[in-house]
Amino acid sequence: MFAPKLMPGDEIRIIAPATSMIILKEAQLDLAVERLTKLGFKVTFGKNADAHDEFYSSSIEERIEDLHDAFIDPNVKGILTAIGGYNSNQLLKYIDFHLIARNPKILCGYSDITALQLAIYQKTGLVTYSGPHFSTFGVKYGLEYTLDSFLDAVTNDAPYEISPSETWSDDAWYLEQENRVFHENDGYMVIREGEARGRLIGGNLCTMNLLQGTEFMPNLKDSILFMEDDEESHSRSFDRDLQSLLHLPDAASIKALLIGRFQKNSNITEEALRKIILSKEELRNIPIIANVNIGHVQPFATVPIGSIATIKADKEETEIFIEQTE
Repeated sequence: MFAPKLMPGDEIRIIAPATSMIILKEAQLDLAVERLTKLGFKVTFGKNADAHDEFYSSSIEERIEDLHDAFIDPNVKGILTAIGGYNSNQLLKYIDFHLIARNPKILCGYSDITALQLAIYQKTGLVTYSGPHFSTFGVKYGLEYTLDSFLDAVTNDAPYEISPSETWSDDAWYLEQENRVFHENDGYMVIREGEARGRLIGGNLCTMNLLQGTEFMPNLKDSILFMEDDEESHSRSFDRDLQSLLHLPDAASIKALLIGRFQKNSNITEEALRKIILSKEELRNIPIIANVNIGHVQPFATVPIGSIATIKADKEETEIFIEQTE
């Protein structure tokens, strides 16, 4: 089930289901509002978006209130999460999924928000979007690729391609906007060649694994699995997190694997990644593409969880094509 796409004049509600918006710098917030306003959207905020406790989050009740209010408000057409964090999964058993199913809307974010996105897709069938937070729109430089992909995903029904960006950056932009380094992108890394078509399921790997064994975990049958992780990941933790996912019974029918570019602090080299992937018997016969523009390294694409995609992995040519069909 796809929510209606966004149009100029639509209201986008900002909520903070993980870390509070209070940690964001005012200049970043102002730029994010300015960017979305120039696109023709009206930006509003959940009443608890700034609420915070000693963990820089807010109570379950406050976060659930803002989530439900955003879905039930008829004026709200899209929902952006303020930022990620660690605790979105606290909310899952308190969510009124029937309310969400009756009021389908675009929900976009990434990282820890993966827990909400996968749970909502699993319980309602609503396609959710792994893509920019509200805070992402406060990036001063190098946002064009991220912005274009976001608009491709949430403002029209046409198929679109996730191509490699021309450059990439892993700078801590939220600390220093003016001192950015952009590296030339050599393209995607094909680990295993092949072609596939399937349903996109994925997001942040360590967050995805929090849902294993629960009613909130989507089925991986015939999926194109996409994953990324942040700088807290390293070779050994990535290996065991991936292996844990591959132990799921339905993982045997995964059609393809897409892996986002790792942050520099992960110290996961292409050689190490290739060795990890090629050691997995479960992945022997499927196409695998790494260094994809998804996740914590900028810029990144918007990926509709639950939509159909086709994959072509070839050392001479790669293609990640989003069909925008259920």
